[in-house]
Amino acid sequence: MEIIALVKKLKGQNYRVRTESGLSFDVSEDAIVRHRLLKGEELNHVAIEAVRQEAAMTVGYQKALYYLNTQLRSEKEVRDYLVRKEIDEGAIPNIIQRLKDLTLINDLLYAESYVRTMIRTSDKGPIVVRQQLKRRGIQKNFIVQALAQYSFDDQTAIAMHVAEKAMRKYVRKSHQEQKDKTRQQLFTKGFEADVIQLVMSELSAEKDTVAESALLKTAGDKLWHKHRKVEGYKRKQKVIASLMQKGFSYDDIQHYLREKELEESE
Repeated sequence: MEIIALVKKLKGQNYRVRTESGLSFDVSEDAIVRHRLLKGEELNHVAIEAVRQEAAMTVGYQKALYYLNTQLRSEKEVRDYLVRKEIDEGAIPNIIQRLKDLTLINDLLYAESYVRTMIRTSDKGPIVVRQQLKRRGIQKNFIVQALAQYSFDDQTAIAMHVAEKAMRKYVRKSHQEQKDKTRQQLFTKGFEADVIQLVMSELSAEKDTVAESALLKTAGDKLWHKHRKVEGYKRKQKVIASLMQKGFSYDDIQHYLREKELEESE
């Protein structure tokens, strides 16, 4: 037998019951009345377990409703939330099923809504969106159905916006490095290969040779100074290797080095 030592009011309509042996559980106000959970009352272990299961169901359901009140949630998100809130794991499946029966949890509707929101508000491609849905516990066939909303035209428009922004960001890079970094950005954002290829083909205008030469000279001068303690041929090779890694063409680099040598010989 257990003797109730404390009945403490919590936020809302819940109470915390603690027995003299230290056993503690939260119950609703209704459970307090129906089961006469008052200080000094005796309960056997069967009765306590029944009260705890009922309480876990009631309290867990209330917490789940609160969690669902602000936005749609996947089944996994609700389940994880209830675990974090220390709801008895034995009660969670029944809570989830009740919410499903009321269509408060519907992973297909959740996935479709999530994809529409990502198309409207984010710069993520379908590959990243698929990964995000998977992390939220959405099953594969629901993900496929939801992503059918993400049309090729939507992908292209969003990818073009990402690419134009990246090209501006890397404007001080060589033309080749600018394109490489933009392509990598599109890949990282989760766009598919055919979309990336289309967008890059539309963006890949002829390079500005004057601007490219200025960038090459700035980068080259820094490297030339950096390797000033290296003699002759080795110095040139280090500069060439570094500039090629930055995306400058070999011919342009050789032209720069010839001018650099002429400049230093004067």
